[in-house]
Amino acid sequence: MTRASLDKQPHEVASMFDDVAEKYDLTNDVLSLGQDRVWRKQVARAVDARPAQKILDLAAGTATSSLPFAQTGAYVVPCDFSIGMLRVGKRNHPHLPLTAGDATRLPFKDDVFDAVTISFGLRNVQQTETALRELYRVTKPGGRVVICEFSHPTWTPFRTVYTEYLMRALPPVARAVSSNPDAYVYLAESIRAWPDQPALAALLQKAGWSNVAWRNLTGGVVALHRGFKA
Repeated sequence: MTRASLDKQPHEVASMFDDVAEKYDLTNDVLSLGQDRVWRKQVARAVDARPAQKILDLAAGTATSSLPFAQTGAYVVPCDFSIGMLRVGKRNHPHLPLTAGDATRLPFKDDVFDAVTISFGLRNVQQTETALRELYRVTKPGGRVVICEFSHPTWTPFRTVYTEYLMRALPPVARAVSSNPDAYVYLAESIRAWPDQPALAALLQKAGWSNVAWRNLTGGVVALHRGFKA
C-alpha cells in the first residue's frame, strides 16, 4: 500500500488514491460523521450549475461529487489523475464522461468551462499555484471557480479538539473501514499543513481570480472559496 508524503509526489498521491478507491466514499462518510454530504450540497449551491453549462469537476475521484451538477442538466466532466478512482467511478456512473488529467496540466483548451470546481483535492496537488492558474485558463471569461477544502477552525477550543481528532482518532477509525489506513494518516498531516482561509484566498488572487471570497462550513473545518474570471 502507498502512503504519500507531504512533498506530494504525483505518482505517490495517485497510487495512494488507487489503493483506497473501492471504499473511498464509505470511508469519507464515516470519518466526516456524514458531514461530507452536507458539504457537497453547499458546493452544488455555490457552483449553481445550469442546463447546458459546462462544468469541470476536478479531483472528482469516483464522480460522486459530479452527480449534483449532472442532475441540473449541465454537462459535467469529472476529472482525476487516479486511474483506480476513475475505474470505480466509471463502473458506478457509466453515463458520465470521466477523464484522466493532472491538475497542473489539464487536458482541455482555453476558455471551455462555465464553472470549475475542486473539492478536497487541491490540498493533494504538488503545485497549488499552477493548478489554480490551470483552472483559470480553462474557464470562460465571466466564469467561476468554487474550491471546497479542509481548513482551519475559527474557534480556538474547537480547533484544539479537532486537531486531536485528526491525529489520534482518525487513524484507528480509518483502520477499521479503509483498505489503506496509512493514507488517512497522510490526510490528517496534509490538513494540518494546509494554508488557512486568507492564505488560500491570496493564492487565488495571485492566479488571476477576482472577487475572491470564502465561507466557513462546520466552524471552519471546511472552507468554501469562490472567485471569478474577468
